[in-house]
Amino acid sequence: MTQDELKALVGQAALQYVTPGDIVGVGTGSTVNKFIEALASLKDRIAGAVSSSEASTARLKALGIAVFEANAVGELSVYIDGADEIDGQGHMVKGGGAALTREKIVAAQSRRFVCIADESKLVTRLGAFPVPVEVIPMATARLVRQFASLGGQAVVRLKDGAPLVTDNGQHILDVTGLQIADPLAFESQVNQWPGVVTVGVFAHQKAGVCLLGTPHGVKTLSFEGS
Repeated sequence: MTQDELKALVGQAALQYVTPGDIVGVGTGSTVNKFIEALASLKDRIAGAVSSSEASTARLKALGIAVFEANAVGELSVYIDGADEIDGQGHMVKGGGAALTREKIVAAQSRRFVCIADESKLVTRLGAFPVPVEVIPMATARLVRQFASLGGQAVVRLKDGAPLVTDNGQHILDVTGLQIADPLAFESQVNQWPGVVTVGVFAHQKAGVCLLGTPHGVKTLSFEGS
C-alpha cells in the first residue's frame, strides 16, 4: 500500500473512537485530512468539531461539519491527530504542519488522544525528525543559542523566502541534532525558556492510543495506564 493509502486506512479506523452526539477534537496534517474526509460520513451523527488550525477548520466547514471555538465548549471526549514521530510510550514530536500550539491546547482539552500515523513514524527515541518550536520572533536568536547549548541546531522555518507565520502570528524554529532520552523532562525544560510559545514534544499530552497503518492493516498500540 502507498503511504497515502495507509493514511486513509488509519483515518477510517479512527471513526471507531468517535461517539455519536459528541464534539470531536480534530488535528492538522495530511493524515488528519483523511480522517476529516471519513468523518464527513458521520456529520449528521456528531455535534461538530473543535479544530487545531485554520486549514482544518476550512476543510471541516467545506464538508458541512460545524466547528466550535475551544472556549465555547467543555471537555472533549477524544482528540484525533497525526504525529511526525511517536515512541513506544506514546510520546510524540508534532508540528511539521506548524499547528503545534493549537494542537497541544485541544489535546489538553480532551480526555483521550488518538494518534493516527503510518508505521514510518514509530521510533525508539524522539529527535530524528526536526523538533518544531513555536517562538516569539524577538527571542529567536537567543533561543537558537540555547538549543546550541543542548547540542541542537535551530533554524527558522521559511515560507516563500520569509519566516513562516503561524496561525498565532509567531515563528517556528526547527531543531535538529537532538536525542531526547527523557521527553517529559525535555518538554518541561524548553517550555520554561522565555520566548517559547510551545515545544513540539507531546509528552505531557501524549497519545493514549495510536492507530498505526501497516501493509498488513491497522495496528493498535495502547499507552493508556502507562
